Amino acid sequence: MIIDHWPLRGLRVTSPRLELRLPAEDELAEVADVAARGVHLPQDRPFLTPWGELPPAERARHVVQSHWVRMGRWSAQDWALDLVAFHEGRPVGIQDMRAKEFGVRREIVSGSWLGLEYQGKGLGTEMRAAMLHLAFAELGTQSATSLSFADNHSSLAVSRRLGYRSDGIDRGVLDGRVVVSERLRLSPEAWAEHARTPVTVTGLSDGCRALFGIGG
Repeated sequence: MIIDHWPLRGLRVTSPRLELRLPAEDELAEVADVAARGVHLPQDRPFLTPWGELPPAERARHVVQSHWVRMGRWSAQDWALDLVAFHEGRPVGIQDMRAKEFGVRREIVSGSWLGLEYQGKGLGTEMRAAMLHLAFAELGTQSATSLSFADNHSSLAVSRRLGYRSDGIDRGVLDGRVVVSERLRLSPEAWAEHARTPVTVTGLSDGCRALFGIGG
């Protein structure tokens, strides 16, 4: 069975309204369809890589290819986990967490998107809270970071609600010009103080831990 060779297939992160896990191929197609229907309003530009502005078919293909690339390039020293968020059994978006040399640094950076039709319901906060529980409570993360443009008020609000604090800025390039992102950082102590969402993690086997670069 594939889980014998890729134990991440058995990982489940469950909160009151969501289940976060790797998708089967048909579920990957379904979450790509969600992206094709829109991930932000036309006037918004929330991503440094502006994939949300692509035509619907290309937007969907980007989601599929990004998932495949991240799984194919995975190593214990450099990994990116795309967890599809399921609400009432259907995919609604993706919450990711990424790390380099996690076994030594114990630091992750995260990003996420929700289908436009599922926004404004608190699901973005809940999916980030679920991911943070996995990171801090289960994997021993010592620092979690997030980047958001200054005008991405919803993302910044989620971060601050969950206890992140300002940690300077990052400068990137979008359409040939410099754009500034706010960098935010969350410590284990601040996470514990702000954690309100009950989360259950199953399937975090020794094989999974090895893939994350940590011991059993």
